[in-house]
Amino acid sequence: MEFIKGIQKKETTELADLLTGAYTGKTVAVSGAVHTIRDMGEVSFIILRKAEGLIQCVCERSLEGAAQPSADDCHGDSCEERASDRLKEESTVIVTGTVSPEPRAPHGLEIRVSEIRVLSVPAEVLPIAVSKWKLNTSLETKLALRPITLRNPMERAKFRIQEGIVRGFRDFLHSQNFTEIRTPKIVARGAEGGSNVFRLDYFSKKAELGQSPQFYKQTMVGVYDRVFEAAPVFRAEKHNTTRHLNEYTSLDFEMGYIDGFEEVMAMETAMLQYVMKLLSKEYEKELLMLKVTLPDVSKIPAVTFKQAKELVSEKYSRPIRNPYDLEPEEENLIGRYFKEEFGSDFVFVTHYPSKKRPFYAMDDPQDPKYTLSFDLLFRGLEITTGGQRIHDYDAIIKKMEARGMDPEELASYLMIFKYGMPPHGGLGIGLERLTMRLLNEQNVRETTMFPRDVTRLEP
Repeated sequence: MEFIKGIQKKETTELADLLTGAYTGKTVAVSGAVHTIRDMGEVSFIILRKAEGLIQCVCERSLEGAAQPSADDCHGDSCEERASDRLKEESTVIVTGTVSPEPRAPHGLEIRVSEIRVLSVPAEVLPIAVSKWKLNTSLETKLALRPITLRNPMERAKFRIQEGIVRGFRDFLHSQNFTEIRTPKIVARGAEGGSNVFRLDYFSKKAELGQSPQFYKQTMVGVYDRVFEAAPVFRAEKHNTTRHLNEYTSLDFEMGYIDGFEEVMAMETAMLQYVMKLLSKEYEKELLMLKVTLPDVSKIPAVTFKQAKELVSEKYSRPIRNPYDLEPEEENLIGRYFKEEFGSDFVFVTHYPSKKRPFYAMDDPQDPKYTLSFDLLFRGLEITTGGQRIHDYDAIIKKMEARGMDPEELASYLMIFKYGMPPHGGLGIGLERLTMRLLNEQNVRETTMFPRDVTRLEP
């Protein structure tokens, strides 16, 4: 009988360990995928791809004393026998050799290889050269071949940075005493209303894919005071634009015992400051690779909805066509205005009209036509919607009835207010949009691993 006692140390060495310098001059074994092979005759350069980056391995055919394969290991070959003769790109291998300094190589080191053990070999030649620094192909081709094109260094860097955003979001909120929660994605009805929901046949009952965790995160404020979630949401919008997806990742938080919705904006600002600091410190390699300059988030201007529309209308001679919502062009102009006037890539637009906000948004006591809510625009694109919620039972019933809604249909949600809720508010951030703007991409699909839109269901 065997007992599993936990992770056992592997015989292979990771790139992070090699970068400490402790292995220079020593023999190591390193696993990875063959990213590319450059055969120079007597010398072959085999570039291995690992999660942390690339490693240059040097194979000399005339290398004396090369370790020969053991009799019981048909996959172990010396450099003289192997190099690029039979090895293919995307083969997975374990190379054994000596670590040597080499300023021209990735990370300033290389492995002088004595033996290569092949773990697997691809059945076919790659349909696209992922080893090129940048994929010079259409977005459609990149998405159709997504399982392969994600192996490209530039594509990998995008999603490493996206990982850093989520990591920073999570770590910061933990530091602020938020509790991470998990909410259902199969729901009885959408939180945002409207017809843009994916309907399901749920064991002969009507159900939908969740548009937002709104009802559940509000519920959990009554349990933990401060909660957050990073999870998918679904919108059955038929928009086929560069900014819309039918499934995206929403970074949500909700916080109780607030004095006003400004506290929510302040929390998001502090979170963004934490994220940018984390990215600059631990994702510098990816930022340099993608030529990304992180925005200044030391302070973010805030302007009311009405004032924002008036400012851009006056400066850019654009008539106000829709007094109740911001059109994409207006968002872009607002972003442009605050960049030109204040040097800020971000701007909070506050006090949206009540008729354009969900029923749970708290109306402004000074002017009930507007709400205590906001959007955060990043370089002219809305990436966040948030605000203060109604927490009084009678007030939310009154607002629902004024909108022609039947409170009985949301009885389980309204239960939290019936039995007492603190003043609270929160927000939802579109992860893919935030990443798109941060990386200066023009299409949100560029920053979505496996996009789901009106035409795409695979891969």
